[in-house]
Amino acid sequence: MLFILSGLPGTGKTTIARAFARRANATYLRVDTIEQALRDLCDWNVQGEGYRLAYRVARDNVQLGLSVVVDSCNPIELTRREWEEVAVSCNVDFVNIEVICSDSAEHRGRIEQRTADIAGLVVPTWAEVTTRTYDAWERPRIQIDTAGCTVNDCIEKHLHQFLR
Repeated sequence: MLFILSGLPGTGKTTIARAFARRANATYLRVDTIEQALRDLCDWNVQGEGYRLAYRVARDNVQLGLSVVVDSCNPIELTRREWEEVAVSCNVDFVNIEVICSDSAEHRGRIEQRTADIAGLVVPTWAEVTTRTYDAWERPRIQIDTAGCTVNDCIEKHLHQFLR
């Protein structure tokens, strides 16, 4: 199965994706890691290459029968559709999971206090997060609001049915 976690920076998607992948014994795939590696190793101005590489790695893993948890901002309809096409092309189920933080003060605090956990990655400012392109969702999804919730509470409330 392909679990596609999406959401703006600072909503908690990486924290949830990591914890869920660990509990589901699934492959974890983070687009930020891939994009930063392309910048570091190839000296590229990365645009869509990180996503396209991630699609291929995800496809390899689901074809092996492994569930994959994808961690990406996934801000536009095009990339959302492309992730779904990965699952469909491999004849596996997928679920879209949008992670939000409805408390703007909490969200802003996370952004302003965060440091990069990937060497070389420049984390966005609050102004960059609030002005980022983020298409409205037109596809079915599970929406997880992390405001005031622990990671375990979010997983238990919204994703427990996917755990073995």
